[in-house]
Amino acid sequence: MNNMNYIHFKFLPMSLRVLFTMVLLVFGVGYLMAMIQVWESHAGKDGDPMISGKDLMIAYSGNPDGTKLETALRGPMQDMLPPEKRQVIFDWLHAGSKQDEFDAKINPIMQEHCIACHNPEANPHLPDLRTFEGVSKVTAQDEGMTIPTLVRVSHIHLFSITFIFFIVGFIFSHAYVRPTWLKCLVIAIPFLTLITDVASWYLTKVWVGFAWMVIISGAFMGMAFAFMWVISMWQMWFWKVPAGISENGGKIPCVHSEQ
Repeated sequence: MNNMNYIHFKFLPMSLRVLFTMVLLVFGVGYLMAMIQVWESHAGKDGDPMISGKDLMIAYSGNPDGTKLETALRGPMQDMLPPEKRQVIFDWLHAGSKQDEFDAKINPIMQEHCIACHNPEANPHLPDLRTFEGVSKVTAQDEGMTIPTLVRVSHIHLFSITFIFFIVGFIFSHAYVRPTWLKCLVIAIPFLTLITDVASWYLTKVWVGFAWMVIISGAFMGMAFAFMWVISMWQMWFWKVPAGISENGGKIPCVHSEQ
């Protein structure tokens, strides 16, 4: 099986190496932005500014001790209101969310800070906070993401992440990594953890402990991405090719031809 070889980065055309490098640079920045977005979306839901397993439990299975409005104001929306006004809303929620107090205390805050975005004309996908009836929909117990929302996010997540790791894995396939099983495992990990990650979103609604699987899956996915990114960039531009590979014209035998 001498024909079962692949070409190392150093022996690819310069234009192809530049293409690979630019793709990796953009994906690297994109992955960093994705991590920041996860932090901004989930950190603080439990009242602690650091992201935790409880934050993910609240995000996917809900918060039995709070409402949707309170969860949002303690998490991603906390910077939209000054602390003293958020406390007014928390006190109102804990006192039973009565309409007379809404008209006197809460509605002025909503009008000043919230309805610019939270109205159907600005964004039909956000809760309508212009009236007591609209606000009442987010003063119910927080039950986390709905199944329709999870389905919508899941199919976007599955298709887009698969596309990204197909490209990163294809680029990484030109790297020299031994043993070969390790290289194959690193390529496979993102796809396996993508499945466990998305599955855990739904399973967390059944048992909140699955939120830790979301964290573990994300951690392994991130480590695999970092490993492939660093090895690819290093071997593409800085690595000294072993003599055996150079003598073979840059061709590296795959696992079958090694045996």
